[in-house]
Amino acid sequence: MAWHEDLLVGFDLETTGTDPRQARIVTAAVTEVKAGEPIRHRAWLADPGVPIPAETTAIHGVSTERAAAQGRPAPEVVAEVADAVRGYWAAGVPVVVYNAPFDLTLLDQESRRYALPPLAAPGARTGPVIDPLVMDRALDKYRRGKRTLEAACAVYGVTLEGAHDAGADALAAVRVARALAAKYAQVGSADLWALHESQRGWYAAWAQDFTSWLRRKGSAEPDVDPHWPLRSAAA
Repeated sequence: MAWHEDLLVGFDLETTGTDPRQARIVTAAVTEVKAGEPIRHRAWLADPGVPIPAETTAIHGVSTERAAAQGRPAPEVVAEVADAVRGYWAAGVPVVVYNAPFDLTLLDQESRRYALPPLAAPGARTGPVIDPLVMDRALDKYRRGKRTLEAACAVYGVTLEGAHDAGADALAAVRVARALAAKYAQVGSADLWALHESQRGWYAAWAQDFTSWLRRKGSAEPDVDPHWPLRSAAA
């Protein structure tokens, strides 16, 4: 059975900001999907312990007050989410993450912040991971326009109901990944771990190209780390 026809798990975070090393988790979701349909869903709301900026609340809808009143302690949420992700990896189940270096790095940093086991334990495999953003940028390199999840859904005919809800985004990411597998034979027929490694190379190539482009424009030194699916600890 091709990897995209078997069990896939969508994973998404909504957070306090855009820096994966500094932002905190506000909501998280993991959604098990088979044949494109959700079969099990888990969701978390955390009290991040810091104010949620108004501009961020405007995106995902969770205010500082709501998180403090209804959210669970952040260390508990981080521990459960990280355990869930590692559990799928241990079982060989692909975790689908749109822009994996953001979500996975943030989860790893949160684990370290609360003195929990890091997401990427020494000697342990981080994956398999499927990142539709990395695949889309590599396979349709010259398409103009945004590369957000919403934009990808429009391109690949995926309905996204409730963008920036962690559960909705997690399910949509899986469906985009399946659409990519259906469109591109080198993705759909690939061995899962071979595809994991291909994405690593595609991401590194994109990071190099993007950095070169910014430098040619005279922009500030970019904060782009060539490592995938987690940013390197030293970067």
